[in-house]
Amino acid sequence: MTTPEEGAIAAEILRQTAARGPDKSICPSEVARALAGGDDGPWRPLMGPVRQAAIALARQGRVEILRKGKPVPVEEVRGVIRLRTPRPA
Repeated sequence: MTTPEEGAIAAEILRQTAARGPDKSICPSEVARALAGGDDGPWRPLMGPVRQAAIALARQGRVEILRKGKPVPVEEVRGVIRLRTPRPA
């Protein structure tokens, strides 16, 4: 399986986070599964590229990365994370 381009990964992250709205988050694995064609597809190898795309989007202010329900700076991203649309200021 070829890894989707970063733009395609970013677009799927933005699509899913927008669909959930700023009050709910998504798991990066949901993005990987969607890009791989579902749960039966080879989605696990996509987790690294999905996380990298999420970090790039967070740096642009287009998504928030959450740990334990709280936003974290990209420098502190590790372990289990979730993603959401940034809340209005």
